[in-house]
Amino acid sequence: MTESQFLESNEIPEVKVVKEGKQATRLSRHPARAWVTFFVAVAALAAFPDTSAQVALPAGQNIAPAYEGWEQNSDGSFNLVFGYFNRNWEEEIDLPIGPDNIIEPGGADRGQPTHFFPRRNRFVFRIRVPKDFDKQEVVWTLTSHGKTEKAFGTLKPDYFIDDIVIMNNNGAGGAGGGSPDTIGNKAPSLQIEGDKTRRVGVGQPVTLIALATDDGKPRTKPMPSPFSPAAASARGTPNAATGLRVSWFLYRGPGKVSFDPSQTKVWEDYRDGANSPWSAGWATPPIPPGGKWVTRATFNVSGTYVLRCLAHDGGLTTTDDVTVVVN
Repeated sequence: MTESQFLESNEIPEVKVVKEGKQATRLSRHPARAWVTFFVAVAALAAFPDTSAQVALPAGQNIAPAYEGWEQNSDGSFNLVFGYFNRNWEEEIDLPIGPDNIIEPGGADRGQPTHFFPRRNRFVFRIRVPKDFDKQEVVWTLTSHGKTEKAFGTLKPDYFIDDIVIMNNNGAGGAGGGSPDTIGNKAPSLQIEGDKTRRVGVGQPVTLIALATDDGKPRTKPMPSPFSPAAASARGTPNAATGLRVSWFLYRGPGKVSFDPSQTKVWEDYRDGANSPWSAGWATPPIPPGGKWVTRATFNVSGTYVLRCLAHDGGLTTTDDVTVVVN
């Protein structure tokens, strides 16, 4: 069983790590570690026969924060990179900043999302820490559906990540990882036209214009069709369509947002027929004229929203945010 199959199965896709009395969720990341995660999980289930597998359901399950790893910046500082795993297939969960969605130390709000899409969402946000961070840690705690889970961000050598790791885990490396198309790839460039803060009324659309370009790496390729041998083959890493795409999505906010046109999913939906780069047969839409993506967003309740724009070439990403105050 591979990492992707493991995440799509009914088994619990994580290892519980007990550290000084604290329990953390460590999700599989590197391809080689997928097998380690799998066998440790199987051993754990065998050792504790009363532990039942957690069934993948549409709703009612909790979110596990995930520490993806650390990057080093040119000035010697580091980025601690986090994502999450919403165990539900349909339910999107909102957790405002506070006791149920807190990062410690340094203040509860460190830029984490408050709106959580289904299933696995990788490399969602970064926390910059100083070059003398050493053996300290940053802890992200999420409580949902009555269950609390934590992710511990550290500079342990085993958690070092770079662009190759990120691209393979995003699916650009192909089913086996390591596609030569990813060599030398740079993240897309992204520019948002207009003010970074907008004001609209409930039910009134706001127009969002994103300009994006890419270096053409990796080359544009669709996902294999559902009935092709390639789609049926085993995967050592996630597999996804490649080529420049742009999506807007809700990052924070008190209500629902509808987008026109509908946006490509930013979470790993492997189901056939999904508007998702991880879905069999999905192909990246053509780049619009001038590399200009025009989208309209409409809000159903008042409040302050953060909309995130994601420019993605299948391997690396660039993001930018727009705050919308809805009256």
